[in-house]
Amino acid sequence: MESHLEKQNGDVLQKSFKEMISTLPRKSCWGLPEDQYQYQSFWFSPPFLQGALSAQQQFQAQPTDIILCSFPRTGTAWLKSLTFATITRTSYNDSTTPLLSKMPHDVVPYMEFDHAQISINRHLGIPLLATHLPYSFLPRSIIDSGCKLIYICRDPKDTFVSLYHFIARHCNSRNTQPIQLDEAFELFYEGISSYGPYWDHVLGYWKASLERPDKLMFLKYEDLVEDTVLYLKKTAEFMGYPFSSEEQQQGVPENIVKMCSFDNLSGLEVNKTGRHREGKGNMETENNIFFRKGKVGDWKNYLTTEMAQRLDQRTLQQLSSSGLSL
Repeated sequence: MESHLEKQNGDVLQKSFKEMISTLPRKSCWGLPEDQYQYQSFWFSPPFLQGALSAQQQFQAQPTDIILCSFPRTGTAWLKSLTFATITRTSYNDSTTPLLSKMPHDVVPYMEFDHAQISINRHLGIPLLATHLPYSFLPRSIIDSGCKLIYICRDPKDTFVSLYHFIARHCNSRNTQPIQLDEAFELFYEGISSYGPYWDHVLGYWKASLERPDKLMFLKYEDLVEDTVLYLKKTAEFMGYPFSSEEQQQGVPENIVKMCSFDNLSGLEVNKTGRHREGKGNMETENNIFFRKGKVGDWKNYLTTEMAQRLDQRTLQQLSSSGLSL
């Protein structure tokens, strides 16, 4: 009876969210099948905003949770792989890890959607979950519980190029026409993209990391690329799963870095042929779309000098006086 009542309450809640979303400012953009809606100065597609509102109402963080936070296309899948392999290193090895048979987004569930998977993972003693939500959108229980957050950000130029190609490939997989890169650039520049404006997203977590450095670790994708082993060790320490001196002598961190490398993950069969959120309509995505290049500075192959300068200028303006540089 109780579960039936819970379902009824959940349905009523979802209905009220849909009604509220329908009243928001909206924009058809990025060649996506659904409009983007603006809520509290950020942009969302309806399923993601519904998931955000639902999480705010219902998600209960545990003090042991470790939440990986990011704007889309900033290294999320890589961070999920590295942290999952680190936390589960005594349960699995190179040949038994679930990362061989499931894509990273199916191994570390999203707070906004994957409630059943979160329960299963917690039961298995895996405290990891993820979110793309801006810091100001996080459920109150996350702050109150004292759980740990890790945020990863990336050069806005590479973030934009990666986001553009992700959406273009998603459109192509559905036989719809992607928009031109220069049109997408103007949208990103104006802050109109899923979970955007990008700079506001980054700043929310940056400021929180200064206020609560023991609870929020702030990572840059470029640093992680430059010295992956060093930053993996720092991340393991922050999460409460430090590598022992014996493990370090045995090369355990290096093995995890190798297993989670772009070349290794993108070459796995599941990441070449599988599908993420299969049967979930517009949210269904081919796994290979999540793996493109994983390079720093790839923007040089796509942006004109003027575009790069404009984006750099916007970044300087947005981050001025924050103490952060991207």
